[in-house]
Amino acid sequence: MDTAQASAVSSKTVTFRIWRQDDPNKPGHFDEFKVPYTKGANVISCLMEIQRNPVTVEGKKVAPVVWDAACLEEVCGSCAMNINGRVRMACSALVDKLQQPITLEPMKKFPVVRDLTVDRDRMFESLKRVKGWIPVDGTYNLGPGPRQSQKDQSVMYVLSTCITCGSCLEACPQVTQDNDFIGAAPISQARLFNMHPTGKLNAEERTRALMGPGGIQDCGKAQNCVKVCPKEIPLTTSIAVMNREVSKLMIKDIFFKEEEQKASSGPG
Repeated sequence: MDTAQASAVSSKTVTFRIWRQDDPNKPGHFDEFKVPYTKGANVISCLMEIQRNPVTVEGKKVAPVVWDAACLEEVCGSCAMNINGRVRMACSALVDKLQQPITLEPMKKFPVVRDLTVDRDRMFESLKRVKGWIPVDGTYNLGPGPRQSQKDQSVMYVLSTCITCGSCLEACPQVTQDNDFIGAAPISQARLFNMHPTGKLNAEERTRALMGPGGIQDCGKAQNCVKVCPKEIPLTTSIAVMNREVSKLMIKDIFFKEEEQKASSGPG
């Protein structure tokens, strides 16, 4: 690269429009920033640059932008945000592939904490609801775990890559801040743990958790979730599988209830 080319590259900048909001009870606004262009930069590295020098294009010194991030490898799920109107992971969103100005906004299906940070408690409460774990805790050696078929393992591995980022809830038209629909991720996790050889012991309990208010019946089959999942998990397949399990359990309840009524009435 000659001197002229190097100078042109060094003078290039990237423009960001970033949503600012001090707390959930205060109105928000956009601040615009420019950062030096770096080939291969992602959104997080640009946010770090802004954090070091939080001065708007008008020359106004403002508070550093607040956002969540941890692994920077699309594993932790914490840096999910709306980038140019589409939810995605900021660590894997490359500036070279984004149209400028790059607009950053917090996810809208979760309460704002500050700026780009949101409260994702509803996801973790939903995982508690479906008991998204294997109950094998103990103070003694439980021995080797049960064997899994290769077929089940290959399906379960893909489901286990969920990073609880919330992208599927953000893209879902059925999820709003004022309803209780649990969304695709917890439904898929219920499927994952129901497939586990030990998790099957609590399969009915997880399935019943999807039958209550805000459960699987609130899914409108929009299929937006599977389009935005950063790990490409077959969320719609999981929803279909668990829908079938819920239907089977409902039918079972109807027939068992009839049998119980006949048994309690005694001989005719």
